[in-house]
Amino acid sequence: MHVEAFDFQLPPERIAYAPATPRESARLLHVGASLADKHIADLVGLVDAGDIMVFNNSKVIPARLFTHVGDKKVEVLLHRKLTDGWSAFAKPARKLKEGTTISFGDGFHASVTGRTEDGQVLLQFEKEGDELHALLELYGHIPLPPYIARADEASDKHDYQTVFAKHEGSVAAPTAGLHFTESLLKALTDKGVNFAFVTLHVGAGTFQPVKVEDTDEHVMHHEWAQITQETADQINVTRTRGGRVIAVGTTSLRILETVAAEDGTLKAFSGDTNIFITPGYRFKVVERLVTNFHLPKSTLFMLVSAFAGLERMQAAYAHAIKTAYRFYSYGDACLLERAS
Repeated sequence: MHVEAFDFQLPPERIAYAPATPRESARLLHVGASLADKHIADLVGLVDAGDIMVFNNSKVIPARLFTHVGDKKVEVLLHRKLTDGWSAFAKPARKLKEGTTISFGDGFHASVTGRTEDGQVLLQFEKEGDELHALLELYGHIPLPPYIARADEASDKHDYQTVFAKHEGSVAAPTAGLHFTESLLKALTDKGVNFAFVTLHVGAGTFQPVKVEDTDEHVMHHEWAQITQETADQINVTRTRGGRVIAVGTTSLRILETVAAEDGTLKAFSGDTNIFITPGYRFKVVERLVTNFHLPKSTLFMLVSAFAGLERMQAAYAHAIKTAYRFYSYGDACLLERAS
């Protein structure tokens, strides 16, 4: 499809720069046969006992780093953990030449070992594992999305992290999960809703613009993901009993659809996914989706258009803009019903 089909005009004042407080007070647009204005707290009344909500429990790391090369300030955004080192976006990347050693703080050094084909910098840190994560906590910054044009604040360490975050590795938050609090999770549990957790480490590529004219020409970034056999069995049993699978966030949906067999059956998986979902895709397992409002012409808006229908999503977004919903990572959310 032509990428222009997924474009829309978003007034700057609709972009959220801080989350709603409390989290479950954020608005929720229920998109089905019609549109209904709700709040996140209303989810309890929109799901049924026996349904299963699938969350991404990846944890955001302080992946944004700053250094100097000569008298020039350089920004580095860690992107992906590799077998040996990390790939990273750098500005200006030309300052980080192969063989250069750079310092991000006392005892925090990395060597530039090369470049990827798409221009990312390859870094080898002196420390790894827990020692590296401790240094990131000390010197790193929360990698807020590029459209939040401000420096990260102390509150972002809490606000840009889900309450169920467990496995470190994401450089962007699985933002639909940000709306859920312990009290909302308890209310859903009391309703009889089940929970399952998958892991997909969100890469910075999630914010990379689609630069081609046709979706068939776009190359999707790879992200590491995992679903355990226990989780797969839990979801399989739910489907057998007639419960609905509700993905919380596009990352949860992408790993489920990556793994699902044609009949929707899941099995254990650990590895990379670069699944790119556009209109025409046949969903195999996810029946409902909780997700935030996405960027124009983004792969995520293409995904939700595939899930709920392009015309329906265009109408939903037009309604959201008109009625002052808050967009993007810290914004409001939708509950989408899968198009038949």
